[in-house]
Amino acid sequence: MRRNPPGTGAHPSKQRRGMRRTASLVLLGLAAFFTALSPLMRWYAFPRLAKIPPSQYQDMVLEARPATLLDYGTMKARQVPKVTIVQTLKGDVAEADRIRRTAGRDVVVWDTLSFVAGPDGKMVSEVPERYVFDAHSQDPVHAAGEMVDGDPVRRSGIEYKWPFLTEKRDYTYFDAQTRTSAPIHYKGTRTFHGLEVYYFEQTIPWTRVPLPKKMPVKGITPEAVEKMGTTRWYSTTRMFWVDPVTGAPVNGEELHKEELRGGQLLPGGGKVTAFAGDVKMRPDYVDATVSLVKSQRTLVLLLTRYLPWGFLALGAVLLAVSLHLEARGRRPRRDAAPPAAEGVVSGGP
Repeated sequence: MRRNPPGTGAHPSKQRRGMRRTASLVLLGLAAFFTALSPLMRWYAFPRLAKIPPSQYQDMVLEARPATLLDYGTMKARQVPKVTIVQTLKGDVAEADRIRRTAGRDVVVWDTLSFVAGPDGKMVSEVPERYVFDAHSQDPVHAAGEMVDGDPVRRSGIEYKWPFLTEKRDYTYFDAQTRTSAPIHYKGTRTFHGLEVYYFEQTIPWTRVPLPKKMPVKGITPEAVEKMGTTRWYSTTRMFWVDPVTGAPVNGEELHKEELRGGQLLPGGGKVTAFAGDVKMRPDYVDATVSLVKSQRTLVLLLTRYLPWGFLALGAVLLAVSLHLEARGRRPRRDAAPPAAEGVVSGGP
C-alpha cells in the first residue's frame, strides 16, 4: 500500500500552488494601488504641488535698438542708439499669506516695476504694479492693493505668465498701460532654442492712456500736462514664445509706440512721438530664461506625464503577472501520476 511517509505535510505541488496564489493576491493588490495612484498624481497631487513660490524674485532686461525718444527740452522726437527697459518682480510673502487666509487658497503677490531708461541711463518712465493671482492656475485674485502705477485695478485674464500646461487657444491678457484686458491669440507652434513653444500675439490699437506718475523732467507733473490739454496715446503689438509645460514665456517682444497729442504743449492739434521702438529681451536673459525653464519643466512633466503613465504601466504589468500566477495555481499538473487505490497491492506476473 502506497502512503505518505509519517510526519510529512501536504504534497509539494499543493504548497507551490498555495504560494502562487498568495503571490498573485499580493501582486493584484499592488496593481490596484499603482493604477489608482496614476490619476491621483495628475488630478490631485499636480494642482497641489505645482505652484509659483510666493518668495520669487526675478529681473529682466529688454532693449530697443535703435529707438525714437522725446526730448522734453525741445519737445521734439529724436533717434537714440537704445532704450533699456528693466523689469523687476518681487514676491511679497507676508501679503500673500494674509490674502491666503481670507481667499482660502494659495496666492502669490508680485510687486513689479518697469523702469525705462534712455541712452544716458536717466529715467524716461517707471510704472509699478501689484499683481495678485492663484499660485497654481494663475487666475487673478482680487484683493486690496491690486494696482497699476498707484491706480486701483481689477484684472481679468493673465499677465506675465501663462498657466501650467498651456493650451493651443486664445487667452485673455491684461494690458497695464490701458488698464484693460483683451484677447492674446495663439498663432502656432514653433521651435525656440531647442524647445517646442507656443507663439502668442496681441495688438492694442491706439488708445488714450494715463501719463506716468513720475515724469522725466522735474516740475512737470501728469496733472500739469493734463491741465494744458495734452494727452498721451499708446499702441503696441506684443509677442510671446511660451513653454507649454510650465507656462513661462522664454522670449518676448513688443513693437511699442507712444505719442503726446494736442494741448498747449503741442499747439495746433499736433502730435509728437514720445517713444517708439522694437523692444526685445536681451540675449543673455533669453539664454538664462531658457535654461531655467528647461530645469523646471522636468518637474511638471514628472507630475503630469512620467509618474501617472509609469504607474499605470506598472499596474498593468503587475496585473498580468498576478493573473498568470493565478492561472498556474489553478491548472492541474498533467504529468502527475493518478493516486493508487486503497488496499491494492502491486504484484508480479
